[in-house]
Amino acid sequence: MLSRNADVHTCIVFLLEAVGFLPSWKKPHELAELAELVQGRCCTDFVKAGAKQGLTPSDVVLAADITFSCVADPQAAKDMVFGNCGVLTEISPDKSYVEMTGIDAETSQDIAEAINGKGGRYLEAQVQGSKTQAQEGTLVILAAGDRSLFDECQSCFEAMGKNSFFLGEVGNASKMNLVLQLMAGVTLAALAESMALADRAGLRQKDILEVLELTSLACPAILEKGKAIVEGGFPTQLPLQHMQKDLRLSLSMSDQLEHPLPLAAAANEVYKHARRLGYGAHDASAVYIRARF
Repeated sequence: MLSRNADVHTCIVFLLEAVGFLPSWKKPHELAELAELVQGRCCTDFVKAGAKQGLTPSDVVLAADITFSCVADPQAAKDMVFGNCGVLTEISPDKSYVEMTGIDAETSQDIAEAINGKGGRYLEAQVQGSKTQAQEGTLVILAAGDRSLFDECQSCFEAMGKNSFFLGEVGNASKMNLVLQLMAGVTLAALAESMALADRAGLRQKDILEVLELTSLACPAILEKGKAIVEGGFPTQLPLQHMQKDLRLSLSMSDQLEHPLPLAAAANEVYKHARRLGYGAHDASAVYIRARF
């Protein structure tokens, strides 16, 4: 498992411990971040639990038949594959690669072409869900690429999530993930603005949330983020910077398709401003702080 995100991706590592051998790799300069991983566990703990730690991504691929990668963004995913001592160095016909990073279709297709070019199998497996869902093993997995690899990964997917879907050719899972993230990002921005307006109008946000829960608008995601806004703690489920990244990728996809996304474009600017204010590492619901001003 290749990972360098301290939230959902780390929870996935915990879940994969339950299904067997788990080599792991982290960049040396990220070891300080590792000490703050969910449940206080770090790479050393994975090794103690039975995982083997590689010094480079290529070490992990060499030790495993199937390698799962879950990093921060498309560029990090490319670096993992094409960088010095990267994944591609050890890919061969008996190796398989599963990309779980939230990426755009083009990046996924580039990685697939490189992996397939060396005889390996490739599967993109996008993750829908929060850190809490990852801890509970109730994520939704959206996969595309090599069908036989998807079938072989079922034991791992069952450990991570409640459902997994195969969507055909490489790129389809990335596209669906971005569509869903667009919905989530715009909805959360609207919730933040609504709660900010309620506060400015002298209404108690707790009352707003209580009434909202009784309406057809109520859903787990909105209620969870609404509660975070009311309490003001913003415990990180999905970092705001990752939400903004997904909106940016959605807008890039819309540019390629010449399809207008005015609401997504406006929401993206709100998240960008929130990042500039220093809330990128906070939960995405911290966009409320930007909406207040």
